[in-house]
Amino acid sequence: MKLIPTTRNLFMFFAVLTFTTFFFQCKNETKSPVKTTHNTTFLKAPEGFSVEEIGADLGAVRHLTVTQNGDIYANRSVLKDGKAIVLLKDTEDDGIMDKQQFFADVPGTGILVKDNYLYTSSNSAVFRYKLNDAHEVIDTGTPEKIVDGLVDMGRDNAKPFAIDNDANLYVTIGSWNDACRDNESNTGSMPCAILDSAGGVWKFKADKLDQTFADGTRYATGVKNAVGITWNFKTNSLFVTDHGRGGLHNFYPELYTEKQDRELPAETLYELKEYDNAGWPYTYYDHFKKKRILAPEYGGDGEQTGGEDAIMPLMAFPAHLGPNDLLFYTGDMFPEKYKDGAFIAFHNQSQELKKGFFVAFIPFKNGKPNGDWEIFLDNFAGFDLANPSEGTLQHRPCGLAQGPDGALYVCDDFGGSIFKITY
Repeated sequence: MKLIPTTRNLFMFFAVLTFTTFFFQCKNETKSPVKTTHNTTFLKAPEGFSVEEIGADLGAVRHLTVTQNGDIYANRSVLKDGKAIVLLKDTEDDGIMDKQQFFADVPGTGILVKDNYLYTSSNSAVFRYKLNDAHEVIDTGTPEKIVDGLVDMGRDNAKPFAIDNDANLYVTIGSWNDACRDNESNTGSMPCAILDSAGGVWKFKADKLDQTFADGTRYATGVKNAVGITWNFKTNSLFVTDHGRGGLHNFYPELYTEKQDRELPAETLYELKEYDNAGWPYTYYDHFKKKRILAPEYGGDGEQTGGEDAIMPLMAFPAHLGPNDLLFYTGDMFPEKYKDGAFIAFHNQSQELKKGFFVAFIPFKNGKPNGDWEIFLDNFAGFDLANPSEGTLQHRPCGLAQGPDGALYVCDDFGGSIFKITY
């Protein structure tokens, strides 16, 4: 049968050809429609706030940052389709993120736009990409390496970071050993050798290329795993949220009950000055006793205090909540009570509260907490955690960012969503 080249056939031929060409040009970029469900009624926010899901099915988006023109960059801890970094862009200036771009082949957590660069981190290094005047990465294929060779032992190995206005780069190096414990003797090493290369925050230069671990200085020690880390430009100081240790009952059942194992020790918020010691692994903070307790690996019995040379936390939270990001709100969109206060993304749940997977808020005044913490955005889990048989986990809040208009953004590394909170 002979094919007659009708107008319709020619139209179909060129349509297929055009689509094929476009597909191969844009295989790492998608444009309208970007999949979102906009079904955020399950998230509970204070009265007057609205929540919109602006990105979905994005994979393990850990931390995120927003440019001055509203573009969103997020870093993934697990590659999806071979790429780590996500860019969401509103090309029509209508409030809809209608473009997605993906690049970088090394997964990680930290990401921050600062001084015309996009800084990102893997589990062992920090990189940067030059931005153009439109806040877009000029060359996605060849980032500059700021520092490499940071220890990565496979556990608690994320390298979140903060940058101040003097081009100082502060990088968390978490400990892979929960209490610097020798598994054979069940005791802690003294001194803890891990503290030479982990369990603290190290300082490098953000504007110097090809640094190694040896080029940095230990800014603060005794911080087990500060996944939440940020520079507060109003107080001109570094703040971190630290994950507490575990295993108290498992390793020392004669000293700690199962209930105590679920409720101790506290997760903590610190303001860190240079040379500070936050007490890990020799001590932990007990939020019931409001004291620093000597760890059982170092002779403690659950009652004996210790760590006289260690700083005290600014605030303590129930055990195992997993504070994974920290943001000081400087925008004008939210009510006055939120100005200069701190938001914390909690990535896990507390058996003590029978709550979890929420974003909390702490009011601040004159650079210090001014009142109790409260749950700001709740129910990421999607069901009542007091009745776990009622549902399956939907989301785990992990990263926080503030937009140029004062909106708050939260990313979720379990469900792969990014949420925008406005007032």
